[in-house]
Amino acid sequence: MTTVALTPVEFVNQFYPNFWWIPAGVLAAALAIKLPSIIRLWKDPMLRAVGGLLLLACAVFVFVAPSTIARVNRLTGVANFSGPWVYSLLTAFCAFCLLLIISWRNGPSDRSDRTRRAMRGVVTVYSGVIVAMWVLFALADVPVERLRDLDTYYANTPYMRELIVLYLLAHTAAALVTNGLIWNWVRTDGLDSLLRWGLKFLGVGYTAQLLFDAAKIGAVVARWSGRNVDWLSTAVAPPLACLSAVLIAIGFILPHAGQYLHGRWHVRLAHHELRPLYLLMKTVNGGGVPFLLRATPELRLVRRETFIRDVLLPLARHIDDDRRERFHDAALALGHPPGLAKVFAATAAIQDAADAGTRTPEDDGTGAHDTTELLREIGALSRALRRTEDLRAIRALARDHTEEARRSTADHIPGATRPIFDGPRTGSRAHGA
Repeated sequence: MTTVALTPVEFVNQFYPNFWWIPAGVLAAALAIKLPSIIRLWKDPMLRAVGGLLLLACAVFVFVAPSTIARVNRLTGVANFSGPWVYSLLTAFCAFCLLLIISWRNGPSDRSDRTRRAMRGVVTVYSGVIVAMWVLFALADVPVERLRDLDTYYANTPYMRELIVLYLLAHTAAALVTNGLIWNWVRTDGLDSLLRWGLKFLGVGYTAQLLFDAAKIGAVVARWSGRNVDWLSTAVAPPLACLSAVLIAIGFILPHAGQYLHGRWHVRLAHHELRPLYLLMKTVNGGGVPFLLRATPELRLVRRETFIRDVLLPLARHIDDDRRERFHDAALALGHPPGLAKVFAATAAIQDAADAGTRTPEDDGTGAHDTTELLREIGALSRALRRTEDLRAIRALARDHTEEARRSTADHIPGATRPIFDGPRTGSRAHGA
């Protein structure tokens, strides 16, 4: 048995009945992702426009499916009732595209007369187009139900011809204006990278819409001249419409989902970075943060930070400042930059305080130091704990020079001291043991 390869037109024709549910599903997913933000920030006109855009785009692809067209026609009892209904949804979609760009262009806070006039103009014009289409449909004689080729089949029918031209012109004009505004926005300096990529997807999506319009108009104009290239309308335009829908959905999802995932990643990364310091504080406290099954990543991070600070605050009272200074000098001597040397010194001193177990129930806090900076830099302290080799080298060098200083002191006049480190030092001072 031989298998005959399908041409692109035959392939689209074979899968045409189910073709439209793919973009409908993608757009529904985009709407589901955006819906929480839309509900929470309902007063934001930009988010309302995005919600309306995605909802209408999804509705267009649901109602343009042949099975839905036949069902709507049967329920209403009017042959081809789905025609002006789908065209109305598509025209409303065009209007929301323009409203969204107008809202975005100067920011949602812009309430100038020019912006208000532009938005009122869009609503007025496209509302008039929708009303005119229904009037033309009522005047037209279209008794034969067409599920796929309504545009070309009735391209020469009085009133229906004008209806088809009206919706195609309205859609093309909106796609041209929207596409131009989006690509101008893409070239703007200072855009967030995720927003820029989202706009690029939107721009390509609206470019695909222009190609869709070109295919539809080409098929209709060919009918006017007595030629039949209906495949432009039935086989070329549908894939372009689907591609446009997917790209537009990605364009709206990408900035929101990308920022959401980026934020979640940073929360989880911060939680992971605090693990070494958290484990060290557990050895001091004898316990830890109780596990909560349904805790969000943000709550887990806050609980871990709070536990670390609660344990570190009393522990910081027992940090030996002289020893911390020796650790700092040792870190500088090993070539670490001053900022990192300071972090290593504090980390090593905290380790010493934790290992020595110097806290007592009778501690009255008289040895307390200024711990503001220490508590603020718990992330840096925890990252330093991961560099065990560096900390080990710093502690060893500080210990060696402490022993050297003690031997030197014993060989000289009692009470005299000598520098721990020979040679110049920057940004630190040496103490005797």
